[in-house]
Amino acid sequence: MTPEIVHTVVQDAMLIAVKLSAPILIPSLIIGLIVAMFQAATQINESTLSFIPKLIVIGGVLILAGPWMLQMFVDYFQDLIREIPTLIG
Repeated sequence: MTPEIVHTVVQDAMLIAVKLSAPILIPSLIIGLIVAMFQAATQINESTLSFIPKLIVIGGVLILAGPWMLQMFVDYFQDLIREIPTLIG
């Protein structure tokens, strides 16, 4: 196993990790910013106020994008398993 192969495998794994986490993190960040602006404007300092909308948005994203995310992960894992003989030898 050459360093180039290791680099490629790690690079692909990092890319998959970003692709799988971005659909969850980006909407959560946007909702967090909106709630933070609302809290700053109204001076409400309730910590659960930001938690509940994020939880709802993350649940919705997982319901909508969950099958796609799972399929992407399974495809990557199957490709990685298929490439084991070429990666080793």
